[in-house]
Amino acid sequence: MKYLILIYDEAVRRSRPDCPDLRNDRARAHLALTDDLAAGGEMIAAEALAHPSQARRVLVCEGGGVATIDGSFADSREQLAGFYLVECEDVDRAVEHAARLPEAADGLVEVRPVLCHGGLEM
Repeated sequence: MKYLILIYDEAVRRSRPDCPDLRNDRARAHLALTDDLAAGGEMIAAEALAHPSQARRVLVCEGGGVATIDGSFADSREQLAGFYLVECEDVDRAVEHAARLPEAADGLVEVRPVLCHGGLEM
């Protein structure tokens, strides 16, 4: 089964001063998880996302023209900051991986099954 581990970033966390040691500890935790997932054959992909202000919403107009609208779009406390796409035996295993992320201590990690085209879990 494939699972998407979504990592959110809270505006509150972004706005507070962050010491380099804490940032380095978070980075090390992510690198360790990435290494373990790759070594165990469960890693499909993992990426950090740019700030929402760099996003573009795409609109296909009548006649086939394309328009874009610059972000940010959601006025939300939380923004999607990155993800891991993993293949695990079950959701409990995916949750086990997600719990290793430093953001999980703040409740900012979500595990979601990936559906195939027919709507069934893969």
